[in-house]
Amino acid sequence: MSLTADEQQMVDLVAEFVAERVRSRVREFEQDDIYPEAFIEEMKKLGFFGLLAPAEHGGVDVSTACFAMVTEQLARGWMSLAGAIGGHSVITYLIKTFGTSEQQAKYLPKMADGSIRATMALTEPSGGSDLQAMRTTAVRDGDGWSISGSKTWISNAAHSGLIGLLCITDRDATPAHRGMSVLLVEPGDGLIISKKLPKLGYRGVEACELVFDGRRVGPDAVLGGEPNQGWNQMMRGLEVGRIQVAARALGVGQAALDAAVKYAQERESFGKPIWKHQSIGNLLADMATKQQAARLLTLDAARKLDAGERADMEAGMAKLFASETAMQIALDAVRIHGGYGYSKEYDVERYFRDAPLMIVGEGTNEIQRNVIAAQLVSRNKI
Repeated sequence: MSLTADEQQMVDLVAEFVAERVRSRVREFEQDDIYPEAFIEEMKKLGFFGLLAPAEHGGVDVSTACFAMVTEQLARGWMSLAGAIGGHSVITYLIKTFGTSEQQAKYLPKMADGSIRATMALTEPSGGSDLQAMRTTAVRDGDGWSISGSKTWISNAAHSGLIGLLCITDRDATPAHRGMSVLLVEPGDGLIISKKLPKLGYRGVEACELVFDGRRVGPDAVLGGEPNQGWNQMMRGLEVGRIQVAARALGVGQAALDAAVKYAQERESFGKPIWKHQSIGNLLADMATKQQAARLLTLDAARKLDAGERADMEAGMAKLFASETAMQIALDAVRIHGGYGYSKEYDVERYFRDAPLMIVGEGTNEIQRNVIAAQLVSRNKI
């Protein structure tokens, strides 16, 4: 898939940033789970937070394909940095696509330069991927809304100035999703952000629980201005989100593959580099083939979205296959490294811890299979 010259320059800029600034310093932040403020500030200056924001609001306004490639390069260096722009970019897309002109003018310029970083809040402690079982509710309070409920595993929550909250605004709606709205909520009284939750991987960037206890917002907080449109809005946003998660998986998978190919040439056993042993050579061949297939699936989903077509099935396929592939490649990279692959001295140990997030995040892969099957039947009814 071809990019414009400006888009290719952006991808190259990210690759350079990762090579020169990130790779050598990841362990400073990752090992002790320290928020990478220095990297975030550089990412602001380089325009990474404005990738999906319109140019008229100060954004870079790249294609989804370019956005995916940028994400892959960031995740190739450190997956957490790709996560730092993930939910932010989905909310940017939602405001750009569905927001009122007032909402766009208020938020997009500051989101583009990173002075406001956004996150999305969907998952609840009792619901997981079952969004239809959502309990967080906003009820009318004068001319505004009062929000009660909780969300969990919200990335970047402690550093976000804007939360794209999916919640119930009509409890009598049937089915439940017809009564959901996306509210644009800023931190303030009535919102408690917990300390960060401990995680296996995806370190540095926090995930927190949000507790809404009568958090009040004005009528202008409803995305698009009209309540009960949130389900369809967020499902469109999740097409972008799932492509982004697929691209994160591509980055982790490519980093693990690169490490495995390098080590297999350097390490010798029985008088020859280990890649010449058939068992290792076959692993490398399968890893590279699956990685390329995952990349093509991801770019195909991005192409459909850029063409204005529905891409929920394609985004689900990309997220499903790319995440499972990244997990397998990371495991195989550990195997190729032998005992060193189990050591924190080598980066493949980190890739193996980071890869599972893409399997369970942005809708578990079990949910992706449901989405794919439903769309497959819907598009091929007899």
